[in-house]
Amino acid sequence: MVRCPWCGNDPDYIRYHDEEWGKEQHSDQALFELLLLEGFQAGLSWLTILRKRENFRQAFDQFNPEAIAAYDQSKIKGLMNNEGIVRNRLKIQSAIVNAQAFLKVQESFGSFDAYIWSFVGHTQQKNHFSSPSEVPARTAESDAMSRDLKKRGFKFCGTTICYAFMQASGMVNDHLTTCFRYGLPKA
Repeated sequence: MVRCPWCGNDPDYIRYHDEEWGKEQHSDQALFELLLLEGFQAGLSWLTILRKRENFRQAFDQFNPEAIAAYDQSKIKGLMNNEGIVRNRLKIQSAIVNAQAFLKVQESFGSFDAYIWSFVGHTQQKNHFSSPSEVPARTAESDAMSRDLKKRGFKFCGTTICYAFMQASGMVNDHLTTCFRYGLPKA
């Protein structure tokens, strides 16, 4: 079976590639989780985040934005002592700020899904790349998303993080044309 080469032979990467990456995601909860995890990934490998994902879910109340938005200094201290997650104070604090901004977006747009998918016209963009070197790290859409998220108070949402989020959530399909996932249904 031919896959995108980035997943290599690692079973965690293969499972993520085969079952999740590039599939359309419209659940606000799942989109929030991906956005926070992409922020925590900055400067690290995605494999590191994947392997800590269950620990993140437990530590961050299953990525419940209402709970995270209310975190206080005591909770931050506990998270900083949690060896199962990435213990970066700025990233932890940004998760709280992002939860607060996320709730405001939900209130303004009815759902985060309605807001975030507007950057691709509410339709998955299916690219036609045959080589990893063709896949961009950012696009005009990720630039626009990053600018708007920052304007709304989000942190750790640069254009490269936004494009990785777009790939992960299925807003764009960047499976290579040779990959078995390329032609499968988007959901």
